[in-house]
Amino acid sequence: MSFSIVFTFVGYYLPGYKSGGPVRTIANMVEHLGDDFDFRIVTRDRDALDTEPYPDVKIDSWNTVGKAQVFYASQETLGLCGVARLLRETPHDVLYLNSFFSFGFTALPLLARRLGLAPKKPCVIAPRGEFSAGALALKAWKKKAYLRLTRAVGISSGLAWQASSQHEVDDIRYAIGNTANNIFIAPNLPSPLQNELQITSENNAIADDSYLRIIFLSRVSPKKNLDFALKVLGQVTVPVVFDIYGVIDDNAYWDKCSQLINTLPEQIKVFYHGVVNHKDVHELLSGYDLFFLPTHGENYGHAIYETLAAGVPPLISDQTPWRDLDEKGAGFVRRLADFDEFVSVINAYAYKTDDERTFFQKSAHDYALQVASGSEVLEQNRKLFQLAACGE
Repeated sequence: MSFSIVFTFVGYYLPGYKSGGPVRTIANMVEHLGDDFDFRIVTRDRDALDTEPYPDVKIDSWNTVGKAQVFYASQETLGLCGVARLLRETPHDVLYLNSFFSFGFTALPLLARRLGLAPKKPCVIAPRGEFSAGALALKAWKKKAYLRLTRAVGISSGLAWQASSQHEVDDIRYAIGNTANNIFIAPNLPSPLQNELQITSENNAIADDSYLRIIFLSRVSPKKNLDFALKVLGQVTVPVVFDIYGVIDDNAYWDKCSQLINTLPEQIKVFYHGVVNHKDVHELLSGYDLFFLPTHGENYGHAIYETLAAGVPPLISDQTPWRDLDEKGAGFVRRLADFDEFVSVINAYAYKTDDERTFFQKSAHDYALQVASGSEVLEQNRKLFQLAACGE
């Protein structure tokens, strides 16, 4: 039986985990659709910020990883000639790119096609929330210049686009213009739920003078808005332990956050724990009362889904697809302009009874179960590649 070959370029992939969402996005897609499509993935030979390659993979060669074939490219291979050679020598029906602003993993493949160095097969590009207003506002002048350059060179025309929601469809059209006339809505596929929710007295940690336990689990970068979270905690009146997990990919930004940490009142305890392996995330999350991510923009937010799956209500901005948490009783969504609302949610949650906490925990987990069991999203992703392979 012949399967359509989806040739995927993504900056990081398994066994990497430090870069966050994109790794989970592609890994989940392969797990769900790997029996329907032949996924061949080109990625870096090392994890985010690592200086050495993975020790247990074949570099500049194909490796079987789950249901996919993965090419771990050395730094020497990731130039225009090397990328063009991979495109020529790897048979494929669809080219799948997982960023717009990635030079090595999007611009170079598109440029190779534009220059006639590689075949022009149907191409789907997933900007992964990069065109949201909050994301575009970060390093705005560089992104505007890059957008103008891609239009001038003509590498962004004739593409199909993947959006996670109607909001992202609007963002893509605003950023790209009239050339973005072929957009598919195919939300990210969630990780399978493997654990039943276990609620014990340890989940309801706050009582009398004990601390409310809050976790930030994401990259430490301006887009994720950790500094906003720290400013909110500076106005909170209840005792809080705030644990930060995630790779620091902007040292200047972390210095700014560190200065804010040093100004926090005595009842706010902040700890940075580094990066957590994805296999340990569920158990880690289950020990917290709230998840706090006032992000400037997410096209999905895998950490939000995994937080719900662990039965922990998220407190997030309205710049993600998870905008119905309040009506589901599963968490709290607030506008970034409403700073005091974030403060109020944390103060109020500290004094909720065990029964009230249990309601939120069960509602969060039930919502994750609903998302995980939905067949519509799976079919949308399947059709994304079926229609793209047919040139529709």
